[in-house]
Parts: sequence; C-alpha cells; structure tokens
Amino acid sequence: MNAEKKKRLEAAGWQATTVQEFLHLDAADVEYIETKLALSRRLRELRAKKRLTQTTLAAALKTSQSRVAKMEKGDPTVSVDLLLQALFRLGLSRKELARTI
Repeated sequence: MNAEKKKRLEAAGWQATTVQEFLHLDAADVEYIETKLALSRRLRELRAKKRLTQTTLAAALKTSQSRVAKMEKGDPTVSVDLLLQALFRLGLSRKELARTI
C-alpha cells in the first residue's frame, strides 16, 4: 500500500496492519504457510511442464481432480504429506525439493 493511501485510511479511522499482525501469526506460522504455498506452486509448475491434466495427476495419486485443484491453490485442508507425495510422483528429487522451499 502506498504511503498516501495509508495516510488517508488512517485519517478516516482505519488501522493499516499486516496479515501476520491481523491474524496473530508468529514467525513459525508464517514459515509454514509460505512453505506450503511454495510446494503448491511447484506442483502446478511440474504438472504443467509435464503437460498433465489435473485429472491425469489425480488418477496417479488416487484422488480427485478437485483435490488436485485444491493442492495447486494451497488450500489449507491439503496436507503437506499429500503435496510431497504428488511432487515425488512427478519426479521431483529431494535436492530439487530443498531448492523449492
């Protein structure tokens, strides 16, 4: 947010804050969320690079297409385990995983 807009909002009685402050997240929470989002982005990239549909990937993972869509969007209901399984199924190595996160 630019400084002028922030000043206008504060003058009107609004308080500008960060998502971390608003949700009372500590540094560990933020790191966990950022890690899950990085894994989700990498999954989407790998699937697209391999020219697979969400449906095809879902069949390989024995899950639904809608679940793959949630995985790629970073939905909070998706476990890190499922993201890792999908990435490894797509051929990601542990070394590449380390670079991803």
